[in-house]
Amino acid sequence: MQTQTLGFAHFISQADGLGKTLFVILILMSLASWFFIITKTISNLRLRRSSHKFVELFWNASSLEEVRNEISTHGATEPFSHLTSHALFAREHHQRTGGGKLGEAGGLGEFLTRGMRKVIDEETARLENGLTVLATVGSTAPFVGLLGTVWGVYGALVSIGMSGAGTLDKVAGPVGEALIMTGLGLAVALPAVVAYNSFNRHNRLTLAALDAFAHDLFAYLTTGTHNNSQSGRVVSLGQQEAA
Repeated sequence: MQTQTLGFAHFISQADGLGKTLFVILILMSLASWFFIITKTISNLRLRRSSHKFVELFWNASSLEEVRNEISTHGATEPFSHLTSHALFAREHHQRTGGGKLGEAGGLGEFLTRGMRKVIDEETARLENGLTVLATVGSTAPFVGLLGTVWGVYGALVSIGMSGAGTLDKVAGPVGEALIMTGLGLAVALPAVVAYNSFNRHNRLTLAALDAFAHDLFAYLTTGTHNNSQSGRVVSLGQQEAA
């Protein structure tokens, strides 16, 4: 009859304070990782669609005024429109003030470069939001589960030693139950690791496309021309994601 009560529920009910604490920690880790997985997946899908739409609109626009009106109407909700908005403002501000302040020292090119670099840094930080949590869960959850297993095995062996019943059926059940924590730790870690790698790839592609677009935008605002090969790379952001 003893074997009929063994299992996950029996293990949790028989666990001491430390064992239950480790179980709760793993559950919280899992909830946190899945929250970021779901929210960032939705956010990245929206970002990819809106970025592709804006880049196409930018290069098909008849004038910068049309681009400015688009940003004013719909807002700078993704990296490319955010970069464009700040670049247009920086150019107008520098032309209006003539770079009379220390922060505006240098020519238009240097002022634009500083402003665009700041935007790219901000977008990089925004894209990396949540990745630290996923990396932490992916790297620590297996060890939390292993600690729960070690502690469970220790408690089971102590109980068996005190009872004096050292037969295989008395040892295998409690020890096998303790391995549940290792499995739970791996189950929590695997989705976090896969999501972390996937989001990292998405971020690399997005930032590479943003950097290419920044070069094109800089050239256009300073010389009135742009590199078609670079803009082609930006427009193909959606195809890069699908590859």
